[in-house]
Amino acid sequence: MRFWSVPLALASILACHADDNPAAEGTSGSADTTAGSGETGSDPDPVVDWPTLSCDPLVPDYCAHPFPSNVFTQADPATPTGRRVVLAQETMPTSYYGVQGDPTPWSRSDGFSPGAAIMAYLPGASAAGLPSAADIGASLADDSPTILLDADSGTRIPHFAELDLSADDPSLRLLFIRPAVRLDNATRYIVALRGVTDANGAPIVASPAFAALRDRTALDEEPSVEARRPLYTDIFTRLGDAGVERESLQLAWDFTTASDENIVTPLQHMRDEALALVGDVPSFAIDEIQLDFDPRIAYRVTGTFDVPLFVDQPGPNAVMNLGDDGLPEANGTYAFPFELLIPARADDAPVQLLHYGHGLLGTHEEIERDEFLELCQNHGWAIYSTDWTGLAQADQAYIGVILQSGEIEDFDGMFARLQQSVVNALVLDRVIAQGVTGHATLGAKLDPSLQAYYGISLGGIMGALYMSVTPDVTRGGLEVMGTPFGVLLNRSAQFDAFFDIAKSTYEDPRDIQFVLGLVQMLWDRVEPNGFLPHLRDMPLADTPAHEVMMRAAVSDHSVSTVGAHIMARSLGVPHVDSGVREVYGLETVAAAPAGSAFIEYDFGLPPEPACAVPQRACNDPHGSIRVLPEAAEQLDTFLRTGVVQNTCPGGVCKFPQDGCDPTPDATACAE
Repeated sequence: MRFWSVPLALASILACHADDNPAAEGTSGSADTTAGSGETGSDPDPVVDWPTLSCDPLVPDYCAHPFPSNVFTQADPATPTGRRVVLAQETMPTSYYGVQGDPTPWSRSDGFSPGAAIMAYLPGASAAGLPSAADIGASLADDSPTILLDADSGTRIPHFAELDLSADDPSLRLLFIRPAVRLDNATRYIVALRGVTDANGAPIVASPAFAALRDRTALDEEPSVEARRPLYTDIFTRLGDAGVERESLQLAWDFTTASDENIVTPLQHMRDEALALVGDVPSFAIDEIQLDFDPRIAYRVTGTFDVPLFVDQPGPNAVMNLGDDGLPEANGTYAFPFELLIPARADDAPVQLLHYGHGLLGTHEEIERDEFLELCQNHGWAIYSTDWTGLAQADQAYIGVILQSGEIEDFDGMFARLQQSVVNALVLDRVIAQGVTGHATLGAKLDPSLQAYYGISLGGIMGALYMSVTPDVTRGGLEVMGTPFGVLLNRSAQFDAFFDIAKSTYEDPRDIQFVLGLVQMLWDRVEPNGFLPHLRDMPLADTPAHEVMMRAAVSDHSVSTVGAHIMARSLGVPHVDSGVREVYGLETVAAAPAGSAFIEYDFGLPPEPACAVPQRACNDPHGSIRVLPEAAEQLDTFLRTGVVQNTCPGGVCKFPQDGCDPTPDATACAE
């Protein structure tokens, strides 16, 4: 096992008691705390401070819950949030084979994911009465059983709540609270539960530790309770100000999201260093120019291009190369492959440049599919691509190895490899626009005055990240995309095989979801969830603002539109009316003004399940948009003009499958 080394004295973690917290020394201001004293009296003055714990007695039945939580951090004045995540070895999940994850990579974080899967294990809890993904507005109602609150502003955050239906044993199902919009960075949030019931409609009973905080009663056997009384004075007061009565609570806690600097800086640094090193015309080599590939393609060009290498080796099991400042540093170069297809119409007039991002565990050779050849020839684009290393075909086996081994810290290397792939994509843009355009034969066929992006599935997901950091491309088409991965994986049929591996690795299904929650924290550094604020409204330094057209397929089996809606809401874009449905939190417009927008296509499937399971009915519409001539016209118009037009017949984007019954499956979310 290899991982990023960060100087941090993990030995300072104190299991289940305070870390340099005066409140833990009995100075919290609470009244009588002796055993059997009953009421502790009035609340102490509020002090927003936390003991650092390895297990939290607020949820005594599962060590790491509730999660995320500020009790899994410690004070660090050197970070933007003033905190640093500290996970004890005891907190980490243990595999069936006795392998326990190493917490070191998470110590780089100064808070938790802004797309956090907020989770708590409440034995016997049901989903009855919870705001679902199909009724997000209910989460803002005065009587919502679940509350997600911005601690400083008191604003309620729209969300949905659900059980982990991937757990075969109903007694081990977690309760999730999932934000319906990306949370702000470096912000403290309060989570509260009330009125959660079991399958018989009986209220879930609060744990002894939480009941002691809520009811002002003593619990000497849990030192962290006394340490947190000043903190809970603050939490209960803020909840009370939001109309949530203390007496009604079954559980409440707080957590802080990671800072923008913590999430964004590594990749931004890699981008800036790489582009400075490659110069105006990066080094590349053309291996072959094929003239007889397809009648629609005049030139199929394959070759390699040199990219500064920030990992120790270019294949799976890579490790990030770090400088003395803890940031990624280049260590030589490596020649990565690329492919470029120039359509036959380029022999008559030069064509513009289109960077394509491939799907999950795919390759850059996807551009050879028939629909892309049609797009290039009919609309005048030269399409080019390279692999999303880290989540490309060559990585599939290694991802399975990590899940099987239980050495989840190795995901950090997978994400380092994915960060490298983003740098590769940015360098390739310059190879094509400033290098290949100077080629004696090919240069006259290409017009670099317009360079755009088009990504599908993983290419749509990673495309949102790419569009947040590219200095050269300002418009992109993102298709069947979404964020964060923690939401998408539980709803994706493509994740079935990996779930099977995880279930063979972890006997306890709660461990699987904890692993996914931990992995999301590392993934944020190279997925849209970490970068969306910079796509349009707050561009990174030396980076233009970007605009994207987002297209989703209703009831997609592979990338749920639940994640697509989160991305669209987080970007604050309008929803172009396609005659399909309304989307919570998005303004529906007949015609979008120039700029980013979201639009949906309906292929006649039943509605998506309102719970965390994939849609499996009928044929997966995941690849159905890209083959429509109307969709190709819409994409071309947006990439050239920045306007999202509804090009569907009669303005209605419905293309029903033959033999598909649209009747909802009443059993899909059965507990």
